[in-house]
Amino acid sequence: MMRTNLHIDLNCDMGEFPEAVADGTQEALMRHITSVNIACGGHAGDEHTMRATIEQALRWKLAIGAHPGYPDRANFGRLELNLSPQEVSDSVFEQVSALAKIAAECGARVAHVKPHGALYNQAASNRELAAAIAQGVARWSKEVVMVGLAGSSMLEVFREQGFAVAAEAFADRRYEPDGTLRSRKFPDALISDPAAAAQQTLNIVQRRMVLAVDGTEVPIDAHTICIHGDTPGASEIAAGLSHALRDAGVSLRPVTMAAGSA
Repeated sequence: MMRTNLHIDLNCDMGEFPEAVADGTQEALMRHITSVNIACGGHAGDEHTMRATIEQALRWKLAIGAHPGYPDRANFGRLELNLSPQEVSDSVFEQVSALAKIAAECGARVAHVKPHGALYNQAASNRELAAAIAQGVARWSKEVVMVGLAGSSMLEVFREQGFAVAAEAFADRRYEPDGTLRSRKFPDALISDPAAAAQQTLNIVQRRMVLAVDGTEVPIDAHTICIHGDTPGASEIAAGLSHALRDAGVSLRPVTMAAGSA
């Protein structure tokens, strides 16, 4: 049964590629989304890219979030690391604090935190790791929404740590039958066709389901939909999603503390 009177957040991981920040590619994508997750020095990003991305996001009135990842720039944070919970907590705290400081200087605030890459994927099923992430953020502030994979235990851990949460689904990634994301080691892990990404998003928003790689329907309930800034054709995908959602009567708005705690 189709859901009506709907709203959703469209988020994108940004501040990861200096050339995209500088040449207008990144900002062109911003016109189609409602939230940004900004790399803050772990897997990517530096003071210049953080400041420039925040300033761009302010121009488009987007919600600003921190996107901490494993401190492994050589592998873009997509390689699993065997760090202790304390090391993870310390790294997350340092990254989020760095972004928050620059945001304050720009007259902005960090509204949400979303882990990146391997840190995100591991924390989806590793409660100890999810708790370490939450504890790192809590050392800075608990007045933010924590974003995590829809249906995963990381959201339960974030709630237990006292945070409002937002369940996330993906427009440009394929799903396994158990609701996890298909590994990037498979050639079909990404969805780069704007029409296919739009259809997957409409299924998630209107029908609370996603088609897995084997064709089965997987239940999913999400507050926010992600588009990766480094997916081929990301700007076209974002534009297609925005238009398809609005045409279907779905309003676009950032995740808020109230919405995230629902």
